[in-house]
Amino acid sequence: MIRKILVIGPSWVGDSVMAQPLYRRLAERHPGVEIDVFAPAWTLPLLARMPEVRASHLNPFGHGQLRLAERWRVARKLRREGYDQVIVLPNSLKSALIPFFAGIRLRTGFIGESRYGLLNDARELDEKALPMMVERFCALGEGAGQAIARPIPHPHLAVDPASQLAALTRLGLPRDKPAVAFCPGAEYGPAKRWPARHFAELAHRFSEAGYQVWLFGSNKDKEVGDEIVNLSGGSAVNLAGRTGLDEAIDLIGLAELAVCNDSGLMHVAAALDKPLVALYGSSSPDFTPPLSDNAQIVSLNLECSPCFERTCPFGHTDCLEKLLPDPVWQAAIKLLPGLADRRPAVVPILPAADA
Repeated sequence: MIRKILVIGPSWVGDSVMAQPLYRRLAERHPGVEIDVFAPAWTLPLLARMPEVRASHLNPFGHGQLRLAERWRVARKLRREGYDQVIVLPNSLKSALIPFFAGIRLRTGFIGESRYGLLNDARELDEKALPMMVERFCALGEGAGQAIARPIPHPHLAVDPASQLAALTRLGLPRDKPAVAFCPGAEYGPAKRWPARHFAELAHRFSEAGYQVWLFGSNKDKEVGDEIVNLSGGSAVNLAGRTGLDEAIDLIGLAELAVCNDSGLMHVAAALDKPLVALYGSSSPDFTPPLSDNAQIVSLNLECSPCFERTCPFGHTDCLEKLLPDPVWQAAIKLLPGLADRRPAVVPILPAADA
């Protein structure tokens, strides 16, 4: 009987969101199971908002770092937890080392990078049968040779109204009119980033319609956020680098709509069930779509895309440069039908503190 499962989690924020349906399926298959996740620090706020996850263990290893002796020490600590099974989501050789060193009885994962000796429940990935990443994650939660349970539920992240109010207060954000969230960054590379001038024009349109526009991202996105603020004539507030992921989750949860590049925060917005306009250039919604029934995907579908490159191999990034603000605005109107006729109005996003 399986009582405790360790999951070696993904390194990317978006992938970490897409792993939640796996946790839910494990809880369904094994009532009372304890699910722990071994994950990098920047994904831990996500795990804290997933009720299926009992605990998280910090993965201190950066990309490409072997640090074999330290992996052995970490594995010895995990061994004391007495896990019955480990599910290894990354396909790298290094990600399978700690479960092997920890002596976990059942070690499940896809074969990637010749991991036969490290995994004793090694699965062959059929990419055509499982075209989406969330499907591949969920497949590892089933027994060997078993089909995945469908339909796959969408991820869902919990929010706390008290934490939302605290974030608004700390950042000095007004509560007297509605907000939209823009996520102009993409950690993977510039070929996934809609141009700042397009975001700026869209911000101006929302501002004219009576919305405040919040820009989210990491410190790496602060520069593009400042550019959007300047180009939009101050129609947006740049929060990039001013919030941790936990506060970003809380604040995106207050927005009426999110407009995002294909990025980790796009998947966060989808998991918060926000009306979402998702912008695709070099990547494909066939592999990592927003897992939501409340999303509009906007893409030019050029012959050269998706190329899945970090930077445009042709040097022009036409897939995003030529994606003008108007079709994105029209997609937003489909999600918020009253937007086209909206006049500036006072619509609080949270009740007054003493209400």
